[in-house]
Amino acid sequence: MTDLTPLFSALSDKTRLTIVETLLSNSELSAGYLSETFDISAPAISRHLKILRQAGVLSQRRDGTHRYYAVRPEAMAAIHQWTIDHRAFWVGSLDRLDHLLALDPSGDTQ
Repeated sequence: MTDLTPLFSALSDKTRLTIVETLLSNSELSAGYLSETFDISAPAISRHLKILRQAGVLSQRRDGTHRYYAVRPEAMAAIHQWTIDHRAFWVGSLDRLDHLLALDPSGDTQ
């Protein structure tokens, strides 16, 4: 199983999650555009982008002096797969609970 800790850690910050959501809606944006969009300094945006890049969430493309960022599909696929795997577990657990409750309508499973 892939270690998703860096990915989830990077996304645990509200600003970084908002950056990712913004990029998901717009494909690719420049660091300058992102700096103008958020109510924080350009160096702070740069630090957030660096953390997201290091965690594998974002890719970076350079065009002259401009840097453009996009969400890496692999990162979203990893989150999606993790969600699907855990959803199957919980659906199965809830189905078993429903079955037990149906056997004893009082809810006393012992």
